[in-house]
Amino acid sequence: METPKLTLLTTTHRIAPGLLSWPAWQALQAAPLVLAADPAHPQLAALAQAGVAVEQVGGQTAPALARLLVQRAPLVFLGSPDGDPGLTDALARIAVEEAGEAPEIELLPGSYDLPGARLLDLVSVMDRLRSPGGCPWDAEQTHASLVKYLVEEAYELVEAIEEGDRQTLREELGDVLLQVFFHSRIAEEHADDPFSIDEVAGDIVEKLIYRHPHVFADSDAATTDQVEANWEALKAAEKQDRESVLDGVPSGLPALAYAAKLVSRVRRADFDKVPDAPYALPGELTEETAGALLLAVVQRAHDAGVDPDAALRAAARAYRSAVRSAEGLAD
Repeated sequence: METPKLTLLTTTHRIAPGLLSWPAWQALQAAPLVLAADPAHPQLAALAQAGVAVEQVGGQTAPALARLLVQRAPLVFLGSPDGDPGLTDALARIAVEEAGEAPEIELLPGSYDLPGARLLDLVSVMDRLRSPGGCPWDAEQTHASLVKYLVEEAYELVEAIEEGDRQTLREELGDVLLQVFFHSRIAEEHADDPFSIDEVAGDIVEKLIYRHPHVFADSDAATTDQVEANWEALKAAEKQDRESVLDGVPSGLPALAYAAKLVSRVRRADFDKVPDAPYALPGELTEETAGALLLAVVQRAHDAGVDPDAALRAAARAYRSAVRSAEGLAD
């Protein structure tokens, strides 16, 4: 006598209903019985359209559900999106205790998460938080009110990178990502010019493809210098309406980063109408001469391929370590 088969069909809720593997569809259409424990399973409508009848057996404990599946095999059980906690353990116990009598148990993945699928969960969570009945604090936030959090999260991410702390790096990347999704969700509610995270992602995809013709088109760029040259040429073509080489540099950057960005723009444009700041400054150090000296250092750092902001942060960290060491404290 042939051993009956109990097929546990798993699916992901992060893809469109009905997008199942061919083996999954074969198993469903050939099964004498298809059961499900979740009456709101996202695949039910698609299965009904395909003529696959599904019987509901929800509202039971995991051991009771396992026993029912074993007794009614052969069948296909449509796994719930929550994974039916405890079910596989209960089935394993039955298989061990009733060896030779229990049905053959097969785990059949019917669909898989694609790379980036968990981003759909973040879209859903943000929508819940901003919708009526969600979080009052999240619902009150605006683009302006979130600015300070965006800046803080960005600096916390920088700190995690500098310290080489991978666990914190992962966490801080998530916090920065949250800010992007939060702002995009708020943007959906704009009365006159709404846009969503899909449009944000679509715009950056188009920009990346356009600015990487050596990858997505027929342009050649074998070296990093060639890639950067192509990038700058394409950016210049996009920004033809700019009057100044400095247009687009955000003045809200920290002072040192702002100066570095200005110098970078000037150098790339081969703009030589303004002389470099003098490196050696005579006399007493004042606000004006101190600023000129710092600007001169930024200019020389750029020409030497040194990031002045990163260099200063590294020096500051070394200074901090030296001070703590002098205090008899661990760094």
